[in-house]
Amino acid sequence: MDFKTLKLMIFHGSLARRVLLRALMVITALSIVPLLQIISGVDLESGYSSSFIFPGTFAFSKAWGSFKMVQYGGNRNLTTSVVKELMGKNMLNYSAKALCVGEGSMSAVMALKDLGFFDVHGVYRHPFFSLKHKKFIYELDYEDKSYDFVLSRDLDKVSVPALLVLEIERVLKPGGIGAILIGPTGSDPTSLIRSATPVSSLLKASIVVYVDHLNELTLVVFEKKLENVTYFEQYRLPADCPSMTNNKAIMNHIEPLMEVKPMEFEENIAYLPEFVNVSSKQRLVYIDIGASEHMNSNVSSWFFPSYPLDHKAFDVYFVDHNISVMLSYIKRPGINFVYYPGLAENRATSSSTNRDSDPFLEDEGFDFQLWFKDTVQYADYVVLKMNAGDVELQLLSDLFESGIICFIDELFLHCSDRTESGQAVKGGDCMSLFKSLRRAGVYVHQWWGA
Repeated sequence: MDFKTLKLMIFHGSLARRVLLRALMVITALSIVPLLQIISGVDLESGYSSSFIFPGTFAFSKAWGSFKMVQYGGNRNLTTSVVKELMGKNMLNYSAKALCVGEGSMSAVMALKDLGFFDVHGVYRHPFFSLKHKKFIYELDYEDKSYDFVLSRDLDKVSVPALLVLEIERVLKPGGIGAILIGPTGSDPTSLIRSATPVSSLLKASIVVYVDHLNELTLVVFEKKLENVTYFEQYRLPADCPSMTNNKAIMNHIEPLMEVKPMEFEENIAYLPEFVNVSSKQRLVYIDIGASEHMNSNVSSWFFPSYPLDHKAFDVYFVDHNISVMLSYIKRPGINFVYYPGLAENRATSSSTNRDSDPFLEDEGFDFQLWFKDTVQYADYVVLKMNAGDVELQLLSDLFESGIICFIDELFLHCSDRTESGQAVKGGDCMSLFKSLRRAGVYVHQWWGA
């Protein structure tokens, strides 16, 4: 055998070995990556993997990424649809701290950020046996009550769906929203019930609040119950609630609540115009509900002498049922009487009031909320004064439920621990009522009567 022949054999043998060795390395890498994903629970698609790359995996990763692009775009569109649906129902706002759970979490996170969410996280835990936890489980490595909104499409994919639902519920804050996509399902109404029932039956501290078809899937939405909240905090107000947003920064300036009426209490009130600029408002509006009970011979007492804005600049609305009393005081331009026959119920249930003293007309179906929407504009500055009677307190609850409370800048509330019917006020007592309103974001004052 000559030297040239020997050289070719060695060269060809070495090349073959190198090719074989590299092929084995690529195969090994492709086998190890999924194994590491199962062991560590990371989702390579969602970008939460470690920073190392095995030799020879770049081409595979590039091809895999191209393959996933269609699914990636679909997840983004689906997430966008869910968010628009929930925002349309006033269940979600951009300030929510959000968590996306399961496959496609990266695309869901990116979709939420593009929509305007700034505090968004994503996680994918494989539902198989985990060496990290040494048990079959779908755990979220987050503290209890840490998120306002959690979105997942993995209920159909996990081995134990109950664990996923309970984990989502665990990390939700009280009042937080969980959204689970299930499917594909049929479009008939009975399929909605069938899809929502398994989720509803698993929840321990939440209730299903919305179910609907969405892109051939079923969207099941549940809300975690509030814990130890006062009466008015139970209402979920819109994210863009103007008065609550504007008042939040100056709530610490409001005067403290008092158990006993202080001397010259009007002088101690921290009126809202002392801390905010109302010059940009289109109109100043003052609404007094049940005004006839506190009217006296001095018509100028309709508004507070110490209020920092000229009362003549206000459009005034007296809302009451007592026509004879109210008409005798409405003598100047700018003062309007709004007949609200339902307020007569307060007087009818009071044993200390002469029921024949006021004229009473048949209830004409007056709708205060409809009147308010027709009368008050978004750009108006609104001051509301009312009593804490049975009818007024129900009206106040209705204002929260409808979101109209968002357009009332300042509230003056006259309260006794017992209403006209002898029942305790909402929240148990006046002090609790005021605290509840302030915690809900209402700039409310104790009004002791004039």
